[in-house]
Amino acid sequence: MLSKRFVISSLLTIFILPVAAFSQSALRVPEIKYETYKLPNGLQVILHRDTRLPLIGVDLWYHVGPRNERAGLTGFAHLFEHMMFEGSQHVGEKAHFKYLESIGATGINGTTSFDRTNYFETVPSNQLEMAMWLESDRMGFLLDTLDRAKLTNQRDVVRNERRQGLENRPYGLVDEAVWHELFPADHPYYARVIGSHADVEAARLEDVRQFFKQYYAPNNATLSIAGNIDIAQTKALIDKYFGPIPQGPPVPRVDAKTPSITAEEKVTVTDTVQLPKVDIAWLTPPAFQPGDADADLASFILGGSDSSRLYRKLVYQDQIAQSADCYNFSLALTSAMFCELMARPGVTPEQLQKAADGVIDEFAQNGPTSEEVARARAKHLTDTISGLQRLGGFGGVADMLNYYNQYTGDPGYLPKDIARYQAVDSASIKRAAQSYLGHNQRVIVYGVPGKKVVDDVPRSPADTDANVKVEPEYSADFLKSQAWRATPPSAGPAPALNLPQPLEFTLPNGLKVYLVESHELPVISAALLALGGSEADSPRKPGVAGYTAALLTQGTTHRSSEQIANDTDLIGATLRQDASQDNAQVSIDSLSNVTEQALDLLSDVSLHPAFDADEVERLRKARLTKLIQDQDQPREIGMNVASRALYGAGSPYGYPVIGTEASVKSISREELFSFWQQHYFPGDSALVLSGDVTADAARRLAGKYFGAWNSTGTASRPPAAPTPPARKVIIVDRPGAPQTAIFAAGPGVPRSTPDYAPLEVVNTILGGLFSSRINMNLREEHGYTYGARSFFEYQRGSGPFLAYSSVRTDVTAPAVQELFKELERIRTSPLTDAELKRSKEYIVLALPGRFETADGTTHEVSSIFTYDLPLDHLHAYPAKVNAVTPEQAAAIANKYFHPENMFLIAVGDKAKIQPGIENLHLGPIEEWTTSAEPVKK
Repeated sequence: MLSKRFVISSLLTIFILPVAAFSQSALRVPEIKYETYKLPNGLQVILHRDTRLPLIGVDLWYHVGPRNERAGLTGFAHLFEHMMFEGSQHVGEKAHFKYLESIGATGINGTTSFDRTNYFETVPSNQLEMAMWLESDRMGFLLDTLDRAKLTNQRDVVRNERRQGLENRPYGLVDEAVWHELFPADHPYYARVIGSHADVEAARLEDVRQFFKQYYAPNNATLSIAGNIDIAQTKALIDKYFGPIPQGPPVPRVDAKTPSITAEEKVTVTDTVQLPKVDIAWLTPPAFQPGDADADLASFILGGSDSSRLYRKLVYQDQIAQSADCYNFSLALTSAMFCELMARPGVTPEQLQKAADGVIDEFAQNGPTSEEVARARAKHLTDTISGLQRLGGFGGVADMLNYYNQYTGDPGYLPKDIARYQAVDSASIKRAAQSYLGHNQRVIVYGVPGKKVVDDVPRSPADTDANVKVEPEYSADFLKSQAWRATPPSAGPAPALNLPQPLEFTLPNGLKVYLVESHELPVISAALLALGGSEADSPRKPGVAGYTAALLTQGTTHRSSEQIANDTDLIGATLRQDASQDNAQVSIDSLSNVTEQALDLLSDVSLHPAFDADEVERLRKARLTKLIQDQDQPREIGMNVASRALYGAGSPYGYPVIGTEASVKSISREELFSFWQQHYFPGDSALVLSGDVTADAARRLAGKYFGAWNSTGTASRPPAAPTPPARKVIIVDRPGAPQTAIFAAGPGVPRSTPDYAPLEVVNTILGGLFSSRINMNLREEHGYTYGARSFFEYQRGSGPFLAYSSVRTDVTAPAVQELFKELERIRTSPLTDAELKRSKEYIVLALPGRFETADGTTHEVSSIFTYDLPLDHLHAYPAKVNAVTPEQAAAIANKYFHPENMFLIAVGDKAKIQPGIENLHLGPIEEWTTSAEPVKK
């Protein structure tokens, strides 16, 4: 066994340029210790001990992705990612999620990118052996369980994912066309990750088996584990579970060549959208090669934030674009930079491109300013260090170690990575822009309103692969030696469930302050909440609350909108504003060495908004355009229709927070300013702080930045609960839609309900987990959808209950029938003992995972104030969940789940779906518009 020990040390001292009036602060890069070694079968292991929380992140990378695919087998790596969750020999069919959910695992997922496929979960620290059992069994013992029924089901699921995430998503086909123009058809990156309908449907059982044998072997994988582990015990578990798995064949070297683009390529793609879009893309250097970091920062300066050049020119000044976003996608064979520009109404793609060309050309000719580079470097540094808060996938520590290992061969590349970005300057970015961003080095795709063209294909015949004979992969003697795997491992000693209880204090002006300290990483999160949500809107003029909140970051009496954006980026922070039905809030996340600057920004935008007349009008245009965009989003349409149908036009809950076209057009500056005066005052607000800040510092900062706030106002009250409706069907017509978004919508309950814990226990099994009844039925049993779920939207007042899925158009009626069958069955077939146990264990054991990050902690603590919960409610909640009895669960199901009082909302192609829905006899059928209004007859 080869073993190496490393330390990612604090090699760098980083200085962030100060915002005016603040001194410069130094930041030392966090230290990440790790050990890496290989098993005799070739499996590489990376271990990192982190005792912050009783959690362990497990992240297994297989070094295979679309770059390993052949023409005609596109989407194969992604299809196989799905097959890996179907159940292996000793785990059992479709049991993988159930095992993990029953132990409170979070972040359970798999993802396929162009160069790799990964699988990950974050488990309680006493359940590492369970994760090792599951991951090793599907690595070593999946092959003999792969059959044609599983393959058929997952072909359907993957094709539904393509429909939902690409074809039924506005501009999804436009974005796909960019990749088709960047690369020739035989290039591994041409088909993106999802592949085509034809190639996915053409996948056969023998193809799947050969793919597994070639790539899903220990010698083509790296296992990264980060968290509260004992290194010696972890090594023993890895050796026990992964050691016996045989090494696979050598992995063929990928020898794909990426041809340069030597002349501008331009195409137009039609889609069922209302606004034009322009996508521009260039090839840039491969990941971690010279020029890669320069391209990253160039993309941020051009279109990475509100301080970026394209945003300031096209969105803010000229107001011809609704959005302007640029990013650099770093990959192994080549990278690509994208700029995506969404037009305002009345603006043509040609006009938008011409304006963008002027900005990009000037940038390439003269390069960025030193301050622009400083802002981009600061933001990259904050994003990198903030990612270390998480342990598992999606950029957590285990994932980061694997990422660096995959692309550089050095899991400890973090300080080198930060150093390469800190070394980027104006001159190097200018050289990169001139080298890669030329007119003859790009592709341009116009997305314009028109017919959606989808290259779908029929499903394979029912007898496909019926004659395939599967030979056992292992000898009988080897399988006998591994028979011990049939018994799932037991949990270790349970760690203490140490959930944070925030410190609470009140300033003399009445402002409540909550603090949760965490000093392991130099990260802070702060939010100011006011109970000025849309519940305070008049139904005669909805949208005032959301409009008011949106203006907070668009100029103060001390800073212009541009200065706010510049100051935010200069300290690497993320400044957000939002309004819900319950509250309005402004939040900021940053590194802790700029806490003073961050709190200064937060207080300025919250307490001194200017409500400048020009900003009011600029934002009015943006919000009216957003309302147009929402009419292209099936989920937004369905949610808005559900709200109006349940609550009616006389309740503020009957409208989206953004309001309506008529209300947004009529809201005046005086009404916005008046709303802020009435609903933003310290006696009805709270400041929440989380992360690397002490109690003494919190008291000082709260007093310094919010202590002089002395306004008074009017507390809002939530609206009355709706009367349970009689069931009816509402269809929203979207001709040509490849999927139907279906919703079952009924009255819910407020967050203050005493039945909150048992309701969550019941709904977790109904539609709250991957292994829930609804998802297992619609996705895993029938293959109708990529996913299905249900939830109560808890609010200060009675929010709705919703069950939701997007299903293939031709199975709309049977999918609706199955959905309502499950809504009825939750009452007639109470939770089994196993389901009740799984639900309670998931809810309780997953609680620590909510506090991995500072912003996650801020979100959790904010609910204490918003819903007037006891300070110790997090500590009391596990006992309430565990106290739920089978009888109580059954009573709760009968009390709250009434499908006879739920609307069915179907957003899809009316001509194709209405006949089948009519045959279900669910109730009278109405047609509504995409603006959530009944169609006038």
